[in-house]
Amino acid sequence: MNLSGRPAPDFDLPDHHGAAWRLSSLRGQPVLIVFYPYAFTGVCTGELRALRDDFIPSMAAETQVLAVSCDSMFSLRIFAEQEKLEFPLLSDYWPHGAVASSYGVLDQERGCARRASFLVDAKGKVQWSVVNAIPQARDIGDYRRALAGLTSAPN
Repeated sequence: MNLSGRPAPDFDLPDHHGAAWRLSSLRGQPVLIVFYPYAFTGVCTGELRALRDDFIPSMAAETQVLAVSCDSMFSLRIFAEQEKLEFPLLSDYWPHGAVASSYGVLDQERGCARRASFLVDAKGKVQWSVVNAIPQARDIGDYRRALAGLTSAPN
């Protein structure tokens, strides 16, 4: 499913502390939605550390990063504490994978989100996306280029 240029599917998910996050409430700022298969796994942990250490410190303050997996809120809380992840880890646990499915990235056989990212502009439209095979990490440089293209585009 190609969502480029289309309204991003709205969602309301709890973060690792139980606080609700609604995508539509973030209008007015760019949002990077990062789907990842499983907490506590090598590639996913590496990607989220790279977001924490390399991407978030260099991005514009108004950009919101939301990481989404089908893990439970309780697992995500332990994962966030262990890895010192301060951005929201959202739980797409129940109904299982509903948000990943609405973005076309739910792997039905594995019961997890595929490794996918979506950059949503301030008006709520998907402007960029990437979907990688589950074992293949995403490139943080791609996020920087996509965000730079978004902020330099005329309104």
